[in-house]
Amino acid sequence: MDLISLAPVYPELMVALGAIALLMLGAFMRDGEAAGRTVAWLALAVIAAAFVLVLNQTGAREVLFDGAFVNDGVTRFLKLLILMGSGLALLLTFNDFARAKILFFEYPVLLLIATLGMLMMVSANDLIALYLGLELQSLALYVVAAFKRDDVRSSEAGLKYFVLGALSSGMLLYGASLLYGITGSTGYAQIAAAAQAEGMAQNLGLTAGLVFVLVGLAFKVSAVPFHMWTPDVYEGAPTPVTTFFAAAPKVAAMALLIRFTQAALPSVALQWQQIIIFLSIASMVLGAFAAIGQTNIKRLLAYSSIGHVGFALIGLAANNAEGTAGVLIYLAIYVFMTLGAFACVLAMRRNAQNVEEISELAGLAKTDLRLASVFAVLMFSLAGIPPLAGFWAKWYAFLPAIKAGLYPLAIIGVVTSVIGAFYYLRIVKIMFFDEAAAPFEPVEGKVLLVMSLAAIFVVGFVLPFIGGTVFDAATAAASALVGSGP
Repeated sequence: MDLISLAPVYPELMVALGAIALLMLGAFMRDGEAAGRTVAWLALAVIAAAFVLVLNQTGAREVLFDGAFVNDGVTRFLKLLILMGSGLALLLTFNDFARAKILFFEYPVLLLIATLGMLMMVSANDLIALYLGLELQSLALYVVAAFKRDDVRSSEAGLKYFVLGALSSGMLLYGASLLYGITGSTGYAQIAAAAQAEGMAQNLGLTAGLVFVLVGLAFKVSAVPFHMWTPDVYEGAPTPVTTFFAAAPKVAAMALLIRFTQAALPSVALQWQQIIIFLSIASMVLGAFAAIGQTNIKRLLAYSSIGHVGFALIGLAANNAEGTAGVLIYLAIYVFMTLGAFACVLAMRRNAQNVEEISELAGLAKTDLRLASVFAVLMFSLAGIPPLAGFWAKWYAFLPAIKAGLYPLAIIGVVTSVIGAFYYLRIVKIMFFDEAAAPFEPVEGKVLLVMSLAAIFVVGFVLPFIGGTVFDAATAAASALVGSGP
């Protein structure tokens, strides 16, 4: 292979080489805090360079490494989302980690390694490539979840995520081995061809392998009943780390689900559709009801993310190009809403301490109208109130399901959306109508930037140059994926 033929993997090479170079730089710098800040800024530059490289790709389908790596419109769309989510999440760490005296150079390097794993996950077209990307991401995330080593909650979060993550990885590997044993290959194209043989749809080994792989992937997207790690890890990890967890890794795991189901096993769609429908309904119902009684804002957003995974899976269950486009649009909107919401949580500081209780937001509109307004807009969007972006996310996810005849699934989605709106609107009520608590400290520049970008995207999604661009890109990408075959 020459350098020209490796062009589709330039973004991955950029991130990998950047992580190695920054690891060496950080190790040789004497001043710990200065090393952390320098490496963090350089990591942002690496992410930006990778973003430009992905942006310059055409989106034409390209297959490398004997079919293990694929590059097309879907990978381009999702990689841009992942890099954007990783970059903005890293931007939120500077001041928060500096105050906690944990702004070490290892964190941005680990974030780059996790991002590299996510980029590999998005382009995986083979079970071995899928696992390599997944574990590269997961091993880095286990460490960053417990990055605040002196905090018991953070250490507990990292340990829980590691133990449950190892269990899910074992299940995924067992499922992959079953699929390999039945089909004789790890490549998606070969698996798809073997699965089309007569009687394969009723093969118990194939069905069991499909179930185990989907269980492993469901854990990564925190779909019910494999969500048990999410509330504890979201609450225990440092807030900038939680922001990263809630945004980029969810996109990468959903990308795996899309590619695996539609490229590897299109001929047994009936089997995986049933599993996806169950995961979707269970996630929406638990996300709607479990968040109602939460008093910690990070736990509430954890259950909210579980519910939103359920909504996104509705589009995947439709099993058509329109449904896949709906998932891509949902992910784009979800990333911005999540980044904005957690940026607002980071802005909740009083007496030089982060506060996380929902009651601390009492009367925020009277003491900081700007923060309260942005937070309210994001809560309305998460609730799906039109004409904000969250409404259109659900619209594009539900409509393909209705067209595919999945009426009960769409109805459950609408009902759980209404139920879930209660806890979002309760936060707005607390901020605007309760008696004012002591004011928060002024919002810092980097946090304000992320909040503002999220609010502009959410409010401006109805504009053609924002919403129209996302819709066109997602539709083109989904059509190319469905039309290309395995």
